[in-house]
Amino acid sequence: MDDSQDPRDPSQRAFFGRRKGHPLKPRQAALFDTLLPRLALDLGQPAPSDLRGLFAIAPDTVRLEIGFGGAEHLIAQAKDNPDCGFIGSDAFINGVAKALVAINENKLNNIRLHFGDASGLLNWLPANALARIDLLYPDPWPKRRHWKRRFIQDESLHRLARVLRPGGELRFATDISDYATYALARVLRSNEFMWTAEGADDWRKPWPGFAGTRYEAKAKREGRTPAYFEFRKI
Repeated sequence: MDDSQDPRDPSQRAFFGRRKGHPLKPRQAALFDTLLPRLALDLGQPAPSDLRGLFAIAPDTVRLEIGFGGAEHLIAQAKDNPDCGFIGSDAFINGVAKALVAINENKLNNIRLHFGDASGLLNWLPANALARIDLLYPDPWPKRRHWKRRFIQDESLHRLARVLRPGGELRFATDISDYATYALARVLRSNEFMWTAEGADDWRKPWPGFAGTRYEAKAKREGRTPAYFEFRKI
């Protein structure tokens, strides 16, 4: 969070945890200088009214992944859906570095990146612009006194709804049962989203075409069971 942000203002609250882990490899560092400037969104300029204009070849729709981590899901989705544009947002420098390497290796032209907290990006995006938002395994902030930093809140749901088009989807996955209950309670009391589940398998099994992440694999190895929620903007 920079000096201009007010932590008391929910619209400017930072949702990330740490920013940096291991030192970058030379190739990763080089891509920060060469590739990231071409892919990074410029939040200092007004957002285009039609986000498809952000891409070299205009996609059919645009999706957002918030906190893409190691970028496994983001890259898999971009490869499997070449007619869709993807915006990936993450404040963790090592995650962005992994995304840059994968984008370069796969020669993907349907991804744009935001290197920073998603709060600023949500403020910048135009209304009704996205077909889908993916929020996969966000930081659960397990201590009760930190729950206000969890991404799913009444106010943040309103902000997510603003940038989703009518009928757009919010997909949320977590391996922390307490966070699943916490998030679901807030969605159910929202008048902007509906839970699409019709049976238990709708949240026990991943969505069709879902690409797993290394964090998900670790959670399963450690005995935690993921839950997969799909909400639709009303």
